[in-house]
Amino acid sequence: MKPLIGVHHVTAITSDAKRIYEFYTYVLGMRLVKKTINQDDINTYHLYLADDIGSPGTVMTFFDFKHIQAAQKGSDAFTKTSFRVPSDAALLYYKKRFEKYDIEHGDITTLFGKQVLFFNDFDKQEYFLISDALDAGVGSGISWKKGPVPNEFAITGLGPVYTRSSDLQTLSNVLTNLLSFKKVDQAADLHLFETGDGGNGASIIVEHVNNYSPTRQGYGGIHHVAFRVADKHHLAQWRDHYNTHNIRHSNLIDRFYFRSLYARLYPGLLFELATDGPGFIDDVEHYDILGETLSLPQAFEQHRALIETTLEGFDTVRSTKDFPKEYL
Repeated sequence: MKPLIGVHHVTAITSDAKRIYEFYTYVLGMRLVKKTINQDDINTYHLYLADDIGSPGTVMTFFDFKHIQAAQKGSDAFTKTSFRVPSDAALLYYKKRFEKYDIEHGDITTLFGKQVLFFNDFDKQEYFLISDALDAGVGSGISWKKGPVPNEFAITGLGPVYTRSSDLQTLSNVLTNLLSFKKVDQAADLHLFETGDGGNGASIIVEHVNNYSPTRQGYGGIHHVAFRVADKHHLAQWRDHYNTHNIRHSNLIDRFYFRSLYARLYPGLLFELATDGPGFIDDVEHYDILGETLSLPQAFEQHRALIETTLEGFDTVRSTKDFPKEYL
């Protein structure tokens, strides 16, 4: 069975769908490639923000669950999402950009030999940018061509996912023995695992902690993380692998933009495996207007009127707007 290719997408929770769209569009310079609903809760947006075309391995998604509290940060959770940038110079550019837009951030530092820049959004969702200058491994995506960030500096995809664990041995066993990751490095309480061709786009960083309260899910926190498989046949092999190990799972689910398999493999951590296709460009939304309409899977079209009255609408049209490149 082929190993997992790398990170597919990260799904988090936001307090405000419109604000997170604006943060990603105008500050980070990522492209909204699909504005749709949570298929398990049609009163909730599901926004997909990514590279220029929504390539697998580049997608950050958000739910805006109603009446949810802020996340209580603690142990046994996915805690930080990272984004890949082309160079160390790109980190300097984003540091200036964060200062311009008053975004909470730290100084540029080093993590497992790579230059990184930590920052937060308005919900205290935690992120970092990681430089691909010294990276070798799974490739990244294509930065949003029309976006406000110059292409030589812009975000191209997802980097390592940060995880906090109170039981390192159990989580290590899940990653290495069940999911076929390899442990490749360690720095104090941080442990680096890679899958497939490795590199920034195929990594998990596990922070081993003691005496932390359990995480409580809420806005400003990560809901789940998905890892890439090539196609539905590869996904079915992983389902069979789970069955062999008596792992409870969701079975294969059609998410329309990809196929998925979910399993809670460690307390507090929901793992998804997702196919690289079909993708986000379709007959309804071609490349030029990705994410500009409320896209509903066919099964939900009959409920469109109800859904549109329930959701608080906001403008995501960008095809008719100019985004001058901002050199700082």
